[in-house]
Amino acid sequence: MFCPCGTKLNVIDVETGALHSLQQDEEEDISSFVLSPDDEILVTGSRALLLKQWNWQESRCVRTWKAVHTAPVATMAFDSTSTLLATGGCDSTIKIWDMVKQYCTHNLKGSSGVVHLVEFHPDISLLQLFSSSIDYKIRIWDLKTSKCVAVLDGHFSAVTSLAFAGGNTLLSSGRDKICMVWDLKTRESKRTVPVYESVEAAVLLPDKGDFSQLGVKKQGLHFVTAGSKGILKVWEVATAACVHTQPVPFELKEEASERSLTQCMLVPERNEIVTVSVEHNIVFYDAQTLQLRKQLAGYNDEVLDVKFLGPGDSHIVVATNSPQLKVFELATSHCQILYGHTETILALDVFRKGLMFVSCAKDKSLRVWRMSKDGRVACVAQGLGHAHGVGAVSCSRLKESFIVTSSQDCTIKIWSIPESLTSKAKAALISSPETLHARVTERGHDKDINSVAVSPNDKLIATGSQDRTAKLWSCSDCSLLGVFTGHKRGIWCVQFSPVDQILATSSADGTLKLWGLRDFSCLKTFEGHDASVLKIIFVSRGAQLLSSGSDGLLKLWTIKTNECVKTLDGHEDKIWGLHSNKQDDMVVTASSDSCIMLWKDVTEIEEKEAQAKQEEQIIKEQELSNLLHEKRYLKALGLAISLDRPHTALMVVKAILRETDGRRHLEENIARLRKDQKEAVLTFLVTWNTNSRNCHEAQAVIETLLKHEAPDSLLQYSGIKPAVESLLPYTERHFQRLSRLLQASMFIDFMWQNMKLADVSQQEDMTS
Repeated sequence: MFCPCGTKLNVIDVETGALHSLQQDEEEDISSFVLSPDDEILVTGSRALLLKQWNWQESRCVRTWKAVHTAPVATMAFDSTSTLLATGGCDSTIKIWDMVKQYCTHNLKGSSGVVHLVEFHPDISLLQLFSSSIDYKIRIWDLKTSKCVAVLDGHFSAVTSLAFAGGNTLLSSGRDKICMVWDLKTRESKRTVPVYESVEAAVLLPDKGDFSQLGVKKQGLHFVTAGSKGILKVWEVATAACVHTQPVPFELKEEASERSLTQCMLVPERNEIVTVSVEHNIVFYDAQTLQLRKQLAGYNDEVLDVKFLGPGDSHIVVATNSPQLKVFELATSHCQILYGHTETILALDVFRKGLMFVSCAKDKSLRVWRMSKDGRVACVAQGLGHAHGVGAVSCSRLKESFIVTSSQDCTIKIWSIPESLTSKAKAALISSPETLHARVTERGHDKDINSVAVSPNDKLIATGSQDRTAKLWSCSDCSLLGVFTGHKRGIWCVQFSPVDQILATSSADGTLKLWGLRDFSCLKTFEGHDASVLKIIFVSRGAQLLSSGSDGLLKLWTIKTNECVKTLDGHEDKIWGLHSNKQDDMVVTASSDSCIMLWKDVTEIEEKEAQAKQEEQIIKEQELSNLLHEKRYLKALGLAISLDRPHTALMVVKAILRETDGRRHLEENIARLRKDQKEAVLTFLVTWNTNSRNCHEAQAVIETLLKHEAPDSLLQYSGIKPAVESLLPYTERHFQRLSRLLQASMFIDFMWQNMKLADVSQQEDMTS
C-alpha cells in the first residue's frame, strides 16, 4: 500500500504494518502519485513541478523529468495498458505521456481552474480521457483529435470520483450530495441518486460475488459511497435506494467531522474495501460483508499515555489527544479504536495479568476495559464522581480488586471492583458497562494531583502534586501516613520500587529523588535533566531507573552508583508515556511529537558480542606471535593490518629488516600486499615516522612504495594527501638530524686522524 507523507512516499506491508519510504532529493511535498495497473511503474509529482518514475521494489528513482505544467500536478491516471499517463494540473491543462518512448503526446486545453480528476476509458481502443475541474463539469476528450468531444453537465459541486461499468455506463459522485449515472452512448444522464451526504468516493460492486449481506437482492448496478458521515452505504441504481448502511460504534453527525471518509477503493485481489478517514485511519473491510478486517492508524496527534497490554504484552493501548483509545497489535500494527469517553483521555493503567485496564479522562469519568482471548476490547464498567477531569489513575497490583484515581479537584478516590467484573464466567455475560462507586474519597493536596501509584503489596498509595509534595496514604482507609518534601517545583510522577521500601519521584525542577518509606527521608537525588522530568519507571528488576523529560530525552540511571549510564534521544517533544513490559526487556515511550517508540534492552547481546570479539582478538594475537616465531612475515603483516595494530605491524617490519638481506625481503612482502592493505600500511607509517626511533623502518617502507607503485596509482590511495602532508615535515626533521649527525661524525673522524698523525711522527723522532 502506498501513502504520501509530506516530501516522501511510504510503502506499507499490509500484513505486518512494516514501512519503508521513497525519499525525494528535493524538499518539496508530493502533490499526487499513481501506480500503474500492472503494479510495475510508480510515478510521483511534487510541488517542484517534477515527475519521478520509481522502481518501488528497490526504493530507487529511475528517471526524473519536468512536468511542463506551470503549476503543481493535482491528479494522475494510467491507462489499462500501463503505457499512457495522464496528468491534470492546477494550471487548467492535461498532458498525456508515453511511458515507453518517454515523451509528451498531448496537451489538452479547455478546462477551467484546477483539473482534479482524470480517468482513461477502460476500452483503450476508444482512446478517450475523462476529466473534471473546478467548473463541476465532466469533459470527454478524444485523444485521436486532441479535442473535447462532450461535456457532461449535472453536478453543482466538485466531482470527486468516476467509475466505469462495462463500456457504456459511467458513475460520478460529487460533494453536492448526489451520484449520477451516465449513458456514454447518448452522453446523457440516466439516473440521479440522492445520497444525502457529501460524497468523496463511489465504488461499483463487481457483477460476480455474493453481496446478499449488503442488501443486494437483484441483478443490476450497485455502488458503495463514502463521505462526510464517516460510514459506508450501498445503493441500488435501478431504484436509487440505499439497500445497506454500515453499523458503526459512534454517533453519526450530519456535518463533516474527523470521522468523515476522504477515500474509498475496492481491492478485488484481496476481496476488500479500503477507506481512509480525516483522522488518517486506514480501514480494511470484507467487501462482501463490510466486516472490519484490519485497521491502521496513520496519525496519533499528541500522545498522552501508553501501556503494554495482553498476557504476553502483545498489544499496546494508547491515549491520544482525543476521546477515543487506540489498541495496537504489535505484530501486525492492527489498530482497534475504542469509543466511550466524551472528552480527551488523560491517563491509563493496566492490571497485572494484562487483560483488564483503566482509562480516565477530562469528562470526569473513568472506564474499565477488558480484552477477550481473540484480542477484542470492550468497556465493562465506568465510574463517575469527580468534580473535575481525572488526570491520574493506578490499579491494584496483586489482584484486580480496586482502582485509585486523582483529579484536578485535588481529591483521591478509591474504587472497588465488583466480583462480576473479575470472574471470567460472569464478565462474559455483561452486556452494558457496570457503574462503579467510590469507596473512599479524600482531599489529598492543595493543588492538582499529577500522579498516583499503588505499592506492590496493595497496602500503600503514593500521590505527587503540583504543590511540590508527595504523600503516602494507607490503602484501607486512605489515612495520611507521611509527606515527602524537598522538590523545588511540582512533582510529575511517583513510583514504588518493586524490590525495596523506596518511593521514586520526578519533578519539574529537573531532578529525581528516592525516598525511604520508613522515615520519609530523601535517600538519593539524581541530577542531569535540563527540563521537567515527566515520567519515571524502575527497570532491571529495581536496580535502575528510566526517566523521560519534556525535552524528548530518556535517561537511564544506575541507583547504586547514582550516575546516568545512557541518554536516549528518540523523540522531539515531551515524553508523556513510559512503560516497561513484564519481561523487563522492552520499553514503550509516547510523546507529544505523535510518535510511539519501542526500545529493546540489548545489554546482554552487547556483552556477548564484546566477549566474542575479545575471544577472537586473543586467538588472532596468539596466531600473530606464532607467525612471527615461524618467520612467516607476509601473513603476520596481513594479520596485524586486519587487527588494526600499527605497533605490531612495526614489530613485523623490524623483524624483517633484522634478517640478512632484510631490505629485499621487505620489498617482496610489501609488493605482495593488496591495495587496501597498502593503504593501511601508509596510515601506520605516518604514525611511525613521528618517532625518531622508528623513522628508519617508516622510511624503508616509503622507499619500497615509491619504487614499486606508479605515481598515478599512489594518488588513487585513500588518505594519500593528508599522509604526504604529515610525512613531509617529520621526514625533513629526520634528514636534518642525520645531516647534523654526519657533520659531527666527520669532525670526530678529523680529530682522530690528527691525533693519530701526531702520535706516529713522535714515535719516528724518537727512533731516529
